Amino acid sequence: MKNKIQIGISACLLGQEVRYNGGHCQSMLCLKTLSEFFDYRSFCPEVAAGFSVPRPTMRLTGDPEKPKLSYNDDHSVDVSDNLIAASKEAMPAMKDLYGYILMKNSPSCGMERIKVYQDNGHPHMKKRNGLFTEQLRKSYPNMPIEEEGRLNDKPLYENFVLRVFCYHEWREQVYKKASKAKIIKFHSRHKFILQAHNYEKTVALGRMLASINTMDILLVAQEYEQRFMEILAKPASKAGHCNVMMHILGFLKKKVDGQSRQDLISVIKRYRKGEIPLITPITLLRHYTPRFGGDYINSQSYFEPYPGSLGLRNTL
Repeated sequence: MKNKIQIGISACLLGQEVRYNGGHCQSMLCLKTLSEFFDYRSFCPEVAAGFSVPRPTMRLTGDPEKPKLSYNDDHSVDVSDNLIAASKEAMPAMKDLYGYILMKNSPSCGMERIKVYQDNGHPHMKKRNGLFTEQLRKSYPNMPIEEEGRLNDKPLYENFVLRVFCYHEWREQVYKKASKAKIIKFHSRHKFILQAHNYEKTVALGRMLASINTMDILLVAQEYEQRFMEILAKPASKAGHCNVMMHILGFLKKKVDGQSRQDLISVIKRYRKGEIPLITPITLLRHYTPRFGGDYINSQSYFEPYPGSLGLRNTL
């Protein structure tokens, strides 16, 4: 890509030796595959907080709602304020990022599954975000965020990349100079992607846009962004994709011969059963849409929401 998308990343994932043991957790997925499309801005909140490299291992302790960052071998130490202050100070510089890849299991950068330990050494049942991740989510609640380890899960990997590309397009082409026409055009272009993820919420979002004349355009843009990214938060199901593809086929039924339509339906059903990947029915549909789909269908980002060279739909 000529203009790569700016995203944040935990510094250790790029091979920087900032881990507690003086090492790194270099991610070849990030350094090779995704670096063709993403331009990284690295950050280590623990180094920014002034912690040494190497340093004693740390964990979250105390109340899961408001834990403290302590050393594994000395829970009396509390360095939470240092890390939180460094994280907050870094937030303004991240306003032009369109996604973030975090290091898993870190008490600072981990996501959702970080243990908080009791005084007796046993973890609470309730888990939470790392302290840096908590500040990142508070500052940029709609930004796509994912742990590098979870990118080994194909649906989560595809969904993260999808969200980054959609969020980037929205922020760059619509949000900066929002207008009624731009928002409606963006919604129309991404409608099938939204429907594949959640049909009911997509319908509700369309109703919200119907009242756009009576609302402040900035407020509309802010609410639209929040609801758009909420719909995309979880990977689309096979059923969701099948419903969208059948809907697209409905636009073609008067122009595509009966046998070809039956072949398409058969391939869509095979995808739903898990016999073939998503790219197969998508490719067949795209054989017909340029000639018979019309402007509305051919404008849909659903057919290629991110560069096809990533091969993400080959594994879904």
